[in-house]
Amino acid sequence: MGSIQLGKEEDSKYIRKKLIEFNMKQLSDDIKTPLEEISFVVKNDTGETIGGITGTMFWHHIHIDFLWVSEKARGEGYGTQLMNRLEAFAKEHTCRLILLDTFSFQAPDFYQKLGFEIVGIVEDHPKGYSQYFLQKRLC
Repeated sequence: MGSIQLGKEEDSKYIRKKLIEFNMKQLSDDIKTPLEEISFVVKNDTGETIGGITGTMFWHHIHIDFLWVSEKARGEGYGTQLMNRLEAFAKEHTCRLILLDTFSFQAPDFYQKLGFEIVGIVEDHPKGYSQYFLQKRLC
């Protein structure tokens, strides 16, 4: 019988790989698309990264992992520009939707202004806040 142990980074990568392999076997060929990590960044005049967005594209959608804009660059439209660039990329790659999650202390209103709809809320997570799950259908 096996023993449960605290895993390491390579264990996490292995588990992720094995689940992806399993999932791909379950899907029809028209749904399968390669897993692709995506990111776009904003650089200032000195080459410093002042914002960026990361996501994962698979199964004809993109899941946004992180959107960040430097505090000194907020309010200048970079977040919207990054979201618009990611959406254009998604459409170019025949994605059907974009998914993300955010917290009440982050930017749920920002995403709704960009056409995302709330599809789920986990109240009091973290304690005193809420976690929002949003989607934007592209077709």
